[in-house]
Amino acid sequence: MPRAASNHMDNSCRALCRSLLSQNGLQPDGTDISQSVLYTSLMGLLLVADRERELPLGSGQVGLRNVGNTCFLNAIVQCLSHTRSLRDYCLTKTYLQDMCSSQEPELMNEFTKVLEGLWDREGGDLTVNPGKFYRVFKEAVPYFSGYSQQDAQEFLRFLLDQLHTEINRRPAQRPSITTTPETTFTRFRISEEACAMWKKHLDRDDSVIVDLFSGQLRSSLHCSVCSHYSNTFDVFCDLSLPIPKRADPRAAVTLRECLDLFSQEEKLEQENSPMCERCNRRTESTKRLSIQRFPRILVIHLNRFTMTRFSFCKSTVPVSFPLTDLDLGPFGPADCGPVLYDLYALCNHAGTVNMGHYTAACREEEGWCCYNDSCVTQIPEDQLQSSQAYVLFYQLKNCMASRK
Repeated sequence: MPRAASNHMDNSCRALCRSLLSQNGLQPDGTDISQSVLYTSLMGLLLVADRERELPLGSGQVGLRNVGNTCFLNAIVQCLSHTRSLRDYCLTKTYLQDMCSSQEPELMNEFTKVLEGLWDREGGDLTVNPGKFYRVFKEAVPYFSGYSQQDAQEFLRFLLDQLHTEINRRPAQRPSITTTPETTFTRFRISEEACAMWKKHLDRDDSVIVDLFSGQLRSSLHCSVCSHYSNTFDVFCDLSLPIPKRADPRAAVTLRECLDLFSQEEKLEQENSPMCERCNRRTESTKRLSIQRFPRILVIHLNRFTMTRFSFCKSTVPVSFPLTDLDLGPFGPADCGPVLYDLYALCNHAGTVNMGHYTAACREEEGWCCYNDSCVTQIPEDQLQSSQAYVLFYQLKNCMASRK
């Protein structure tokens, strides 16, 4: 292709991508668009438009067979099945054009087959058997071998990580990292430092899983001796929130209180504190977590299972959460504005640590449905709030902050 034509196409693609970002409430300036994401996103849009006629969707209200203590798997898969961007990406098999590896994406193929069964327009089966998908998953993640009950949130993390590995847009051979000497205590704007760390992450890990589920946490450390601030940035695919303790375990708390506890300033004693970059020794300091980059799909894990001195125990404190307009703006960068999310699915856990059962609730066009393995029933909205809520799935509604 002539250079002029190639440049014109590249500029047109970027203009279209920035237009799409603006329509979704994202500021185009400062938004990271890797070259692979640029073209594969456009190809995905074209494939979706072209295949909508070929792959019309059913209602999605189809159960999953329990193949031996797999309610944890069934509940999470139903939640992911109602993550529309991921569902459409799988059903159009865009990952086959997206992925860099030449190896067969076995788990992604089996996951897609499960979704195809759940969204089959013909609706011939009332349930889908996820047995082969689970077998392939256990081969990839031997930690889940056997037939004992597993934790749904752990399964979600391992599943997303394995799917990402198979469809990573980056080659398996990591790019060489060149380091340039920096002056000690060189100060950067926090947003510039965060953006540099995010681009470094994308150089190694870039997939639709990252596009949808990954965000960035900022950990700010403040030295009490010299007042030096240092920041570290970590990628997350879910927020694991502590539940405030109550004298009365039946007394409800709010999701906002859980977020406040997650982000509150923590005092670190000298022996537990990291080395201060300026003092070059351990000092008393304070640590605070905030969200630097907001994911499109926000997964919130309510940390109900905690370790005591002798055993695990489960918190049954009811946590109330908004169904619409969850605002994470107060937990992001200063003056970032409202960052609103709407709930579209949740995973519940009933029972105790040793004997429990997972179900899912997902938002449909006509209301909410409960997915209890092979059984699918409609439920009223006012029954969503309970002490069983465990993993919440929110979709970004609008964001006035730049996704740096």
